[in-house]
Amino acid sequence: MKDDSFYEKVYEVVRLVPRGRVTSYGAIAKYLGAARSSRLVGWAMNVCHDVYPPVPAHRVVNRLGILSGKAHFASPEAMENLLRAEGVEILGDCVQSFDTIFWDPERELGLD
Repeated sequence: MKDDSFYEKVYEVVRLVPRGRVTSYGAIAKYLGAARSSRLVGWAMNVCHDVYPPVPAHRVVNRLGILSGKAHFASPEAMENLLRAEGVEILGDCVQSFDTIFWDPERELGLD
């Protein structure tokens, strides 16, 4: 990756998450070599809604598959609606079949 800010590196990774798949704040942090910085990844997601090119922040959930970032979308239902539109099943603010659709950047992209 280029030598950009941490937020930009996060955005580059999130843009690679395929439709219908989700990843976690911690998986992104670990991939970027900052395993203890999952909160910083969350903060990056909270402020990315006006970033160009767009960042599919709805595809980033917590380590349990919970839509913990939903309060930072235009409406409380927006994150869930975006995921459902991609075929992701949500029940009680939690991604169903989380292990099956989880996208791990280390496995999918390898280490830089």
